[in-house]
Amino acid sequence: MNRLRDATSPYLLQHADNPVDWHPWGEEAFAEARRRDVPLLISVGYSACHWCHVMAHESFEDAETARLMNEHFVNVKVDREERPDVDAVYMSATQAMTQQGGWPMTVFATPEGHPFYCGTYFPRPQFQRLLQGVRQAWEGDRAAVLQQGSKVVEALNAHTTLPSGPLPDEEALALAVRNLRESFDKARGGFGGAPKFPPSMALEFLLRSGETEMSGRTLEAMARGGMYDQLGGGFARYSVDSDWVVPHFEKMLYDNALLLRVYTHWWKAGREPLAERVALETAGWLLREMRTAEGGFASALDADSEGEEGRFYVWTPEQLDEVLGAEDGAWAARLFEVSGPEGTFEHGTSVLQLLADPGPDAREAGPDPQDAAPDARDAARYEDVRARLLAARERRVRPGRDDKVVASWNGLVIAALAEAGTVFDRPDLVDAARQAAELLERVHMDGGRLLRTSRDGRAGRNAGVLEDYANLAEGLIALHGVTGETRWHRLAGTLLETVLDRFADGAGGFYDTADDAERLFQRPQDPTDNATPSGQYAAAGALLSYGALTGSARHREAAYAALGTVSTLARGHARFAGWGLAVARAAIDGPVEVAVVGPPGDPRTRALHREALLADVPGLVVALGTGDGGPEGGPALLEQRGTVGGAPAAYVCRGFACRMPVTTPEELRDELTRL
Repeated sequence: MNRLRDATSPYLLQHADNPVDWHPWGEEAFAEARRRDVPLLISVGYSACHWCHVMAHESFEDAETARLMNEHFVNVKVDREERPDVDAVYMSATQAMTQQGGWPMTVFATPEGHPFYCGTYFPRPQFQRLLQGVRQAWEGDRAAVLQQGSKVVEALNAHTTLPSGPLPDEEALALAVRNLRESFDKARGGFGGAPKFPPSMALEFLLRSGETEMSGRTLEAMARGGMYDQLGGGFARYSVDSDWVVPHFEKMLYDNALLLRVYTHWWKAGREPLAERVALETAGWLLREMRTAEGGFASALDADSEGEEGRFYVWTPEQLDEVLGAEDGAWAARLFEVSGPEGTFEHGTSVLQLLADPGPDAREAGPDPQDAAPDARDAARYEDVRARLLAARERRVRPGRDDKVVASWNGLVIAALAEAGTVFDRPDLVDAARQAAELLERVHMDGGRLLRTSRDGRAGRNAGVLEDYANLAEGLIALHGVTGETRWHRLAGTLLETVLDRFADGAGGFYDTADDAERLFQRPQDPTDNATPSGQYAAAGALLSYGALTGSARHREAAYAALGTVSTLARGHARFAGWGLAVARAAIDGPVEVAVVGPPGDPRTRALHREALLADVPGLVVALGTGDGGPEGGPALLEQRGTVGGAPAAYVCRGFACRMPVTTPEELRDELTRL
């Protein structure tokens, strides 16, 4: 095995027995490149990446390709999920040179780490020619290569950040809605054409803004299409087509955490039954397939199994008949859009869809019990068929799982499970959120600082980046609001102090890495959303909520300053500022604060608390206390908020200016509805 044999990253371990002499990222690789006077070949990917696997099989497992790599380069393998900072700076270079990006990312760099040639996936013959060409250029025209590397670094470091201004106003948010509408696909939902990614952050903004047409159409289309796992719950990474039929089958933790929260909020906005079903099925998938033995949540499931993309998930009519019998098999084929012989995917297979709920029109075959209405009979038949297909699928070879725990993505899960558990009265989901938070507190915290990853309960060596601190703080604040446990509020405060002290750029924004992080050729900073909320906007959201809990002007003003780039993006790139827009919506609205006080075992306290958490109010912040001054270390929102005549009470506030307390859920609902 090569130097990756001691890695904790599942992705790096996938390459530990390659004939390539891989180095992990670190000074040793740079020193070796200087000693040998050869370039670095930096390959960046992640465990669930389909084309990473393809390039590995074609090139990195090939003896001749490995010989060329080992003789002429120092080869460095990077897990982008462990080192998002390394990925970010080299992705900037790749996009600047090629006008596109993606993984696997292939970068040739000087021994100082300056990139001079970048690309993504290369088929083996082309990759071998590229290796020879780079070697010849390095040996025959070194000055030009070094000059190219210097120019790239100079250009990237000269790149100006987005102009920053004041907190966005109502006009800016209305402009963002119009910008989103311009690219909205009215027929199929979503924005733009293929491929279509789940626009979670933009949907969160639209829901907070009461824009139900675009958000509802998109959420329903995603839930009914092939991107959603109709048997097991959970969403694939994206749809390769514009109709949401065929997914790229990898399942990422962050997507499902964000979507669970969005579907929960969709249900709060209109009590849509589909929203509840999808939210609970996605939560069930998270607990069933992604939870680790230590209580955290794994990062991803592969797209491939048995060497084929999607093999675990797709069906033919014959396979349905084999599991269900001819009658139910034909019924399921119609219901789930499984066609033959061409199918909707490769080799005559189909991705399951559920374009309509089972109803009277779907029950064409087989006698049904006569003591139930037709739609009830079909619903029961659907549940039975679905359960049998899921059981049969469980006997297939499962896709691989990347079981490392990433702090940022677990923070997203904590927030989503805490909210869904309360909204849908599922204490087990809240308990799962609490256990994940306990793992992160126990394993990922190191002297007040946050480590990004762990595996098998053992922390990795990589320092947390901005999104780790921000998303975990957001999750802990949500967990505090649901449980009233002060430890989560205090830990969120510790994380946000580090954000303010170590990540600030001095101009109102935040860098993605701390001021004492490893120095790369560029300090990454990107305020735009990608697959997850940008670190800057995630920090703004957590700072805003924490300021609302504590009354801290410092945190509130830092949140406003971090949102200063949103107005610029709202004019033409609102899809890449969804989380910032959602946070700005909450900031403009207050945000609204609710303090619920009363004995913890009193059902009247629980009723008020649940009513507050069910409210469809953007960015609502909830604090739960006993009414006797609260537990030590509790948020300031609870101070001097007492019971009313001995009865539990709720206080609805903005900026700590509160209305008269109410003592019944109906009164609280009326107060919140007025807002």
